[in-house]
Amino acid sequence: MPYLDDRNFILYTRDVGTQLTPNATQRTTLIVAGCYVIVIAILWHVPVLSWIIYPFKLLTVGFHEMSHAITGILTCATIHSVELDPDEGGETRMSGGIPWITLPAGYLGSSLIGACLIACGFDTNASKVACLALGVFFIFTLWWARRNWLTWILVLGMSGLIIMFWFVADSIALRFFVLFIGVMSDLYVLWDVIDDTIERKVNSSDASAFARICGCFPSRVWGVIWLIIAFIFFAAGVIVGIVAFKESTEQQKEESSQFLPAPGSSGAVASAPIPSVLVMIAAVLSWNLLS
Repeated sequence: MPYLDDRNFILYTRDVGTQLTPNATQRTTLIVAGCYVIVIAILWHVPVLSWIIYPFKLLTVGFHEMSHAITGILTCATIHSVELDPDEGGETRMSGGIPWITLPAGYLGSSLIGACLIACGFDTNASKVACLALGVFFIFTLWWARRNWLTWILVLGMSGLIIMFWFVADSIALRFFVLFIGVMSDLYVLWDVIDDTIERKVNSSDASAFARICGCFPSRVWGVIWLIIAFIFFAAGVIVGIVAFKESTEQQKEESSQFLPAPGSSGAVASAPIPSVLVMIAAVLSWNLLS
């Protein structure tokens, strides 16, 4: 008969409970995220006010299309273009690849990106790393978008916001900006899946195309499956943020001053502040792409 050490089990249970219990800083982050959900829901469904979050809707569409493109590259597809349009739509043109992987990647990939940004939104330095990753994402987006003017305006505008928030309050504001983008991305996936595949069937949706290829379930069933996965990603982003980033606001501010500090802060290197370097790189890349 196996022997179970009840004392170790109790200590393990207590440790898990401690890890999943948010501290004061994390509770503030959760409250802010909850406020984001409420504000986004209101702005989303009030036509007069929806223009306020219009750029962020386009950004999440960009996440969706880039997820198609990235999985296309990973499955040996040739990406011809990535385009956004003013009606909050988008299109990724590719040839080759594996459709049963690239089609669901739009919703699932953008919800995964949102979950990662939510987790990073619990920590200032993690938010800085997330912004560097977004910078790489933006470069690939511009490379595939080429002359699509809306994509250029969106990417340059978001880059400007990231740089601006990097300067505010030792980059603490950047953390809440990244958190907002993450919440926005995941909510967009949830509502878009419900709108396109569950409440009404759109023949041109990813779920409809996926159902035609697989044939085992109708598009609404695939929509429900993707919706459940998106919910799981959302919850996982919150849990990872709570477990991984236990530092207080003051600790985060101190660590932030030593890692890619904002120009003018106590830890900044006067000769080459990181955001300025990123601006120069982005300018050179933009010039090369437009020329």
